[in-house]
Amino acid sequence: MQAMDDRDVVAVQIGRPPRSLVPVAARCHLGMPVVIDVPPILDDGTPFPTMHWLTCPLATLRISRIESAGGVRAADELIRTDIEVRGAFGAAMNRYAQRRGSLIPIGWDGPIPSGGIAGSSGGVKCLHAQYADTAAGNDNPIGEGVAQQIEPLVCTVACVVDVDGMAVANADWIEPT
Repeated sequence: MQAMDDRDVVAVQIGRPPRSLVPVAARCHLGMPVVIDVPPILDDGTPFPTMHWLTCPLATLRISRIESAGGVRAADELIRTDIEVRGAFGAAMNRYAQRRGSLIPIGWDGPIPSGGIAGSSGGVKCLHAQYADTAAGNDNPIGEGVAQQIEPLVCTVACVVDVDGMAVANADWIEPT
């Protein structure tokens, strides 16, 4: 049996076809994509501020719960009150913006994405993007804090399976306890 194509797996994970190539930046222990890298200019020319996109349904579910409970406000408060976190977060935002800028095609004269992680101009816009940045291997104090709350991501079965040559959501997948 041939391995499933990452693009097909990601489409199932995020519930729609991806809008660009899907190089995988991080995989889970079962080999499924957790984070994909997204170019700053999508295939249709749309500027896109988020370089690392979270695809893992388990991480997405757990982070959504944190956000619903006020996690973005709590992260912004931590940045505001902790000078070390503020400095490290600022460095992460600058690194992200510089790296994204370096990926804009030479000669591109259309609109370009701006801001730091997830296009934020200052604080935390999205914990999913912060975690994706960390899971992609980058230093990010907010993403690292999220990781401490949601990991380990140790599903007992894959979230996507091959059924007759098609990637489909695994009906047997449940959130591990």
